[in-house]
Amino acid sequence: MDEAYTREQLEAWDDAYVWHPFTPHSVYRTEDPLLIVAGEDHYLIDVDGNRYLDGVASIWCNTFGHQRQEIDDAVREQLNRIAHSTLLGNAGDRSILLAKRLTELAPPGLTKVFFSDNGSTAVEVALKMALQFWQQVGGGEGGRKTKCLAFTGAYHGDTVGAVSLGGIELFHSRFRPLLFEAVRAPSPQFYRRPSGQTREEAELEFVETFDRLVSLHADELAVVVMEPGMQGAGGMITYPDGFVAHAREVTRRHDILLVFDEVAMGMGRSGAMFAAERENVTPDFLCVAKGLTGGYLPLAATLTTERVYEAFLGRPEEGRTFFHGHTYTGNALGCAAALAVLDIFERDSVIEKLPAKIQKLSNELERLRDTPGRADAGVGDIRQYGLAAGIELVADRSSRRGFDPAERVGMQVCRAAREAGVFLRPLGDVIVIMPPLSIRDDEIETLVGAVEHGIQKVLAP
Repeated sequence: MDEAYTREQLEAWDDAYVWHPFTPHSVYRTEDPLLIVAGEDHYLIDVDGNRYLDGVASIWCNTFGHQRQEIDDAVREQLNRIAHSTLLGNAGDRSILLAKRLTELAPPGLTKVFFSDNGSTAVEVALKMALQFWQQVGGGEGGRKTKCLAFTGAYHGDTVGAVSLGGIELFHSRFRPLLFEAVRAPSPQFYRRPSGQTREEAELEFVETFDRLVSLHADELAVVVMEPGMQGAGGMITYPDGFVAHAREVTRRHDILLVFDEVAMGMGRSGAMFAAERENVTPDFLCVAKGLTGGYLPLAATLTTERVYEAFLGRPEEGRTFFHGHTYTGNALGCAAALAVLDIFERDSVIEKLPAKIQKLSNELERLRDTPGRADAGVGDIRQYGLAAGIELVADRSSRRGFDPAERVGMQVCRAAREAGVFLRPLGDVIVIMPPLSIRDDEIETLVGAVEHGIQKVLAP
């Protein structure tokens, strides 16, 4: 820490000047927020020198830890050349090399890359490309392919188009006057299925409802947008096995473009480089961000096909150009960091090592199911997809009744986990586990042990 500033001064200025995202400021200071001044390996270091295992990868983006030498070196080396130049009508060597690498790794057929700044913008790019695509190829009866199908519980970012696709009432309902209407499929929320319904019946109903909605609106649907494998911010909700491939088959049959938002579950998180690979699917658009640069710099990519790209070709006066861009599109520093990240994936055989880590996490999580709590409170459900998991806490496991949100049980558990040396941030009363992909076995034990400690402390019988 800079010796010129005391902790007290920094906290006072924080309270005076900083508006934190997704943070209720009326209780912010009372919940003892961390003041981070450094990071090393998989650990955050606070102003007092305390070290915390980064159990959520700094909100799902820190791929290989903090101060990773290869990424540090790549960014420093790029600084000796140039930090940024525009991609509007021009090119940059780092963005060219990164686009080539991404298309070589992506599912077959994804051959074009449009760079932007973050997950929200990556999804907005796909959405706007899809809408313009159908206008320029005359899709649908009377060119009416202008609607989007998205899922309840979806989170695709915080820009207006991404919020329109989102389906989380707490996050999105306030902005409804600004939003376009999406066709809304149900969330695969099978834990809270109706009483008497089996999981298999709930999964079948989910798939049948999706199929019916797609068929009903096929002539007007431009795109189906989904988070393949797991809905992230909606509560770490997993889809039925095989549904990603099923969604591809249904959308192809009805000639609807398919967008995979892999901002959270891409870049190795699923256990494959891209979640689409787990079911051998090629979407029409694949959006990545977060872990693309190892959590170092804002950079996102929207990958798409030759079919989509060719619909935008024509003489300038025809107006077929995609009039969308960002000041920092293809930023050289971000691209340099991303290239270093891809080098680490290749050199360290990261994907090949993930199955053992995923199984280790699964084994450790199992022991949480019987963690004792007051009355019948405790762990209601554990959902895992690759190296990501959500532990849902409930006030009554028999009825699956949740806690009063005012209790902020999830946040209490995460604060208690810090006593065991782990930083976590919940989604309501779902404890999220999303560690760096390079996490070691003993650290997985520490991570799950800290959650166990937190549950036992907060929900002590």
